[in-house]
Amino acid sequence: MGYIGSYIWSLRQEVGHRRLLVPGAQVLLVDEEGRALFQQRADNGLWEIPAGACEEGGDFADAAVREVKEETGLVVRREDLVPFASLSDPEVHTLTYPNGDVTHCFALCFAARAWSGELSPGLDEVRQADFHPLDRAPQPLLPSTAVVLEMFHEHTATGRFQAR
Repeated sequence: MGYIGSYIWSLRQEVGHRRLLVPGAQVLLVDEEGRALFQQRADNGLWEIPAGACEEGGDFADAAVREVKEETGLVVRREDLVPFASLSDPEVHTLTYPNGDVTHCFALCFAARAWSGELSPGLDEVRQADFHPLDRAPQPLLPSTAVVLEMFHEHTATGRFQAR
């Protein structure tokens, strides 16, 4: 769908740049070599994992599947998404966009180890995308993505769902 016409876009027409509370999803795609897919944002040059907001009538898994497809060209099935954390800490997950829009994001974080398709970044949002070892994420990294990687590491070590 992209930003124009999205639920967030329609809200912005009413409230301008005011802080919005936004539910969404982040997806850590991990390949058979243990590398994760990172993408460089087109708007600010920071690296992150695929992520985005929920749409009306959808849920966290819908957002995860849609955002992976829009941003990477890859197809992830709902049943291949494994929730491992939730990130809503306003100190970490409040984002200010170059146009002045502010969002406090509430994300369910998923890992996926299976997908189909060819990697083809959606150039309207992503400059480039590539797989990197989890312990050597590309820089500069979006701060919230760094926290998601820490939570994934803790989840992997303990098996416990992480929340921050």
